[in-house]
Amino acid sequence: MAQIFPKSANALAQASIIAAGILAVTAGGALYYLQRSPYVTRQHETREQPIPFSHQHHVGGMGVDCRYCHTAVEKSASAGIPPTKTCMNCHSQIWNDSPTLEPVRQSFRDGKSIVWTKVNDLPDFAYFNHSAHVNKGMGCSTCHGRVDLQPLAWQEHSLQMEWCLECHRNPEKFVRPQDQVFNAAYVTPANQIELGKELVKKYGLKPRTSCSTCHR
Repeated sequence: MAQIFPKSANALAQASIIAAGILAVTAGGALYYLQRSPYVTRQHETREQPIPFSHQHHVGGMGVDCRYCHTAVEKSASAGIPPTKTCMNCHSQIWNDSPTLEPVRQSFRDGKSIVWTKVNDLPDFAYFNHSAHVNKGMGCSTCHGRVDLQPLAWQEHSLQMEWCLECHRNPEKFVRPQDQVFNAAYVTPANQIELGKELVKKYGLKPRTSCSTCHR
C-alpha cells in the first residue's frame, strides 16, 4: 500500500509540537508579566481630579502633616478624605480668588463634598485597616511612596496580594520608629534588618498571612 504521508511529516509533526509548547510558554510568561505590569496595575499613573491638588506643594513645600487632612488614619480603617472646610481653613485667605480653586469655594458654599478620584483603590474583597498599620510603625511612604515629591498623586506600588504578603512575611524590612511614621522623606537606614527585628519585638508585630486576614 502506498505511503500516505511522506517521512518528512514526522519531522514536521515534532516541530509543530515543539513550536506549540514554546508558544504556550511564551504566552503564559507574557500574561504573567502583563498582569504585574503598570499597564494593568496603573502604577505611577496620575489620576484626573476635580482640582489639581499637589502633595509636593503641600507636604514637601509647606510641611503639612498627613494627619491634618487624613484625620482618621490613626483610629479607623479609612484614612479619611478632608472635608472642604479643611481646605478653606487656608484658602479663605490664600489664593481665595484663584479660578483653579473655584470648585473648592463652590463646594463650601453649597455644602456638597468634592468627588475625588481614588488613587490607591483596593478591590472591594480586600480589607485594609490604616490604623492597624500606622500604629505599629508602618510609614505612609512605605505604601504611598514619596508623596512629598508627587505634583499629582499616583499609585506607587502594584497593590497586588503578593506585594502585601511580602510585608506581612518580612515586616522587619519595612517597620520604622513610630515617630517617623508620618515622615514622608524618611530614608531606610543601612541597618534596617537589625533595627526592624528590634521594632517588631518592641511593637509586638505578629502580621497574619491567612486568607481571612484581608478577605472577610
